[in-house]
Order: sequence, then C-alpha cells, then structure tokens
Amino acid sequence: MRPTLLALSLLATPALAEEVGRVGVDWVGNDIVIDAFADPEIPGVTCHVAYFDRSVYDRLTEGNWFEDPSYSAVDCSQTGPITLPEGLSDDPEGEKVFSERQSLILKRLIVTRIWDKANNALIYLAHASEVTQGSGKMSVSVIPLSAP
Repeated sequence: MRPTLLALSLLATPALAEEVGRVGVDWVGNDIVIDAFADPEIPGVTCHVAYFDRSVYDRLTEGNWFEDPSYSAVDCSQTGPITLPEGLSDDPEGEKVFSERQSLILKRLIVTRIWDKANNALIYLAHASEVTQGSGKMSVSVIPLSAP
C-alpha cells in the first residue's frame, strides 16, 4: 500500500492490518494485496483480506484515477484460544472490525463481524461501502465456536 494511503487509512481503521502478500496479476503493475489483521475484540481470530490494487498505468489509461475496484475476499481462522468478551454484541448488523480506503473520498473496504449466537458462530463479511452503487460484491467467512 502506498504510504499516503496507509497513513489515511490508519486514521479510521478499527484493526491494524499488515500486508502479508502481494501478487502481480499483469505486466502493467496491477496487484492483489493480502492483508492480515487480528479481530480487535476477540483474541484467537485472525482474518486475511485480499483486494485489488490498481497500478499507475491502469489509472492513467482506464480513468477513475482515485478508486480501486470493489472486489475483495475474506477468510478468518482460529489462531489461538477464542474467548468471547463479556457484552459482545449480537446485533444482526454486526460490528465493523476492519476498514481500509478504496477511493480518495467515500469508498472503503469494510469487514464486519456478526455473532450468530443461535448457531454459535462468528461471521466475517467483507464488502465495499459505496454511496452510489451499494456494496453488491462481498465475501463471507465463518468460524464455528465450540459448544459452551
């Protein structure tokens, strides 16, 4: 991630992410970036988010200079003992656990955690926040919790 975007994204990021992978997808410099972050409220859960990072060449030739595509994927796994904190929200709208800028102004890549209390599982949903087009591109990951 470019230093300016990293600095801006850290201002409003619920969880800090570390880039753990970058795969070049073509000769013009477009990449798929993989970031890892720990759930800020639930120790023992680590998520990996993959998203597209457009090259300068692509931005110049294709337009839409200030925005990356909304495509993303998330996968979360248990990386240690999981203990749910007291007062964990079971609101069906969930809690934002990760956010990263995908455009200069409004679009963000967001990961929301939803606690499915009835099925004893944690659901992580990756989606884009777009004011004009909604967030139709999404990815989901589920971590089953052991029986209480």
